[in-house]
Amino acid sequence: MKKLALLIVFLATVSITAQDAIGVTVSVTIENVLSDKGTIIAGLHTAETFMKAPGVVNTTAPAKVGSTTLKFDNITPGTYAVMVIHDANDNKQMDMLNGMPQESYGNSGEMNLYGPPMFDSSKFEVTTENKEINIRF
Repeated sequence: MKKLALLIVFLATVSITAQDAIGVTVSVTIENVLSDKGTIIAGLHTAETFMKAPGVVNTTAPAKVGSTTLKFDNITPGTYAVMVIHDANDNKQMDMLNGMPQESYGNSGEMNLYGPPMFDSSKFEVTTENKEINIRF
């Protein structure tokens, strides 16, 4: 009986470890950061969270002039989009003036020049291989 219990615990541990290994890393390099003030905030979104809620996974890095790379680890395959802002004053939100963004921002895919970003033009597929994305402010 003890051997059977140990075998079940071992198999459960292997199963959990195998599930953890399924996820991949999505690396996002943000180019053209113009200031080292504040924080770069990035969210990995699904269609359900895009422009409506925090990402399904969020990450931050101190801003530095030039480029900054952020990583989302252990991401399961699916369809996602990335949204990024440079929160220069560290108030944890996009500052707006008369409806226009006052801080640098970007998203994966193509930017919509005449309105807010759209999920369909920002989405990409995560498969079983690591993914690299470049976003320019």
